[in-house]
Amino acid sequence: MSRTIRELTFFLTGIATGAMLGLLYAPEEGKATRDKLSYRLSKYRTQTQQLIAELIENGELPENLSKSEGQRVVNDAREKAERLLEDVDRLMERIKNQNA
Repeated sequence: MSRTIRELTFFLTGIATGAMLGLLYAPEEGKATRDKLSYRLSKYRTQTQQLIAELIENGELPENLSKSEGQRVVNDAREKAERLLEDVDRLMERIKNQNA
């Protein structure tokens, strides 16, 4: 794995970790938090695609490698975000049950 791909992977992992911590301590209701997370993930996906396109243009990554690696990274980020949303939903349900 090239250095650029590793850096991109670390960047996206950091985003997912930050989002998870933000959701755990979010003062807003679940739907608003999920909407914000969805927007941010969409924005980061676009930025990631732009970064990959720039790397291809500069000749730093072969096109076929960047597509497969980029898609893998995006899929991993999406899966982590979905798991995170499920965890948050379960946590919020527990909190509601404890307060009821």
